[in-house]
Amino acid sequence: MDGNGRWAASRHLPRLAGHREGARAVRRTIEAAIDQGIGWLTLYAFSSENWRRPQAEVTDLTGLLRQYIRSELAELAEAGVRLRIIGETARFPADIRADLRAAEARTAGNTRLNLTIALSYGARAELAAAARALARDVRAGTRDPETIDEAALARQLFTAGMPDPDLLIRTSGERRLSNFLLWQCAYAEFVFQDVLWPDYDAARLAEALAEFAGRERRFGARPG
Repeated sequence: MDGNGRWAASRHLPRLAGHREGARAVRRTIEAAIDQGIGWLTLYAFSSENWRRPQAEVTDLTGLLRQYIRSELAELAEAGVRLRIIGETARFPADIRADLRAAEARTAGNTRLNLTIALSYGARAELAAAARALARDVRAGTRDPETIDEAALARQLFTAGMPDPDLLIRTSGERRLSNFLLWQCAYAEFVFQDVLWPDYDAARLAEALAEFAGRERRFGARPG
């Protein structure tokens, strides 16, 4: 979800205004996903690299996260959304971690939309952590190295038990993956849209889904 800062700059507004408008786009997108019958939606909200931004902006972002979880939780639960969080959440303040755990627990029984929010997430760090976990098992003598296959590694990822993405949408004209779900997106279709995230809406999501529907997915196989 890219373009909050550029959206604000083009309107001579502080970056926080762009992030706030981006949060409204999150709501619109969740509602549109439900209307489209999408079962799984993952939003890359805060990367591990975002901690390197100026402290004032990091404070604004974490404050907005706190506000969003507290203000939107009841509506998400009522809409049948199950919330999951992936990433190194230990880096967030204790009250935010508590709010995230409470939100996951409150929505655990919902099935209409599985919403995953990536917070303090980086795919390389995720893969390194998975490798360390498998190495610890080998060192402890509880795993034979020869049993480490793709499935074994996948079970150590933040996304264990979740389906791999079918479609990855990148907004604001960016054309790179930016350390997002590197393992999981091995066969995802990519759609790039030249719209800043705060302007994202149901029509833009429908455009991306229409483009995806026209793709022939072969997963490495020859055409039939």
